[in-house]
Amino acid sequence: MTTLAITDLHVEVDTPEGTVKQILTGVDLTVESGTTHAIMGPNGSGKSTLSYAIAGHPKYRVTQGSITLDGEDLLAMTVDERARAGVFLAMQYPVEVPGVSTSNFLRTAATAVRGEPPKLRHWIKEVKSAMAQLEIDPAFAERSVNEGFSGGEKKRQEVLQLELLKPKIAVLDETDSGLDVDALRVVSDGVNRYQQDNHGGVLLITHYTRILRYIRPEFVHVFVGGRIVESGGPELADELDANGYVRFAQAAV
Repeated sequence: MTTLAITDLHVEVDTPEGTVKQILTGVDLTVESGTTHAIMGPNGSGKSTLSYAIAGHPKYRVTQGSITLDGEDLLAMTVDERARAGVFLAMQYPVEVPGVSTSNFLRTAATAVRGEPPKLRHWIKEVKSAMAQLEIDPAFAERSVNEGFSGGEKKRQEVLQLELLKPKIAVLDETDSGLDVDALRVVSDGVNRYQQDNHGGVLLITHYTRILRYIRPEFVHVFVGGRIVESGGPELADELDANGYVRFAQAAV
């Protein structure tokens, strides 16, 4: 059993105007392996900041609270140490890496996570199978990471990494943004395969309920004003879809 535990988390950032802005104001959340948690909230509520804080983005300073993975202090780890420990972040806007082929990137990442290079013959078979399931053209393996990819292609590449690296906890930051109906289905199937095959924990950050038709969460959390203001089951997502965030925003104020 793997447990990601977030306790009383406060995070701030420096603004372009030279001031300090508090974004997270006391987040408490526990994600265990084999479970899916959906975090939903309006723009600017701090959802993406939470994902970056978990992954270790240096822009986001933790001023109070803790993040642990199986009792180990994630905040004491560098970004790469967190990844090797089993934390994965699928970014809302995946970056392009010119000059680094997707195949080299994936094998290098797998080597770092697994502690040794995967055997080449087995690795090639593993990559081809994962790419086929995600309906990714095999030619993309030799293209630079995300360079010239469409939004949907980039999101498929993120889930390809997820399936191959097999982390303990996957943080998915608006993986559904920019996807058409077919791409949403393919990407969601990939996330579900990862969880079923690896008993992984999923923290799914989204604005909309449409992805929750494919990835069914056991827990839904409403995020307003830098913290979780209400938690429940899938029925909470249905309420948000019907009525929006007004009730929760008013309660937070």
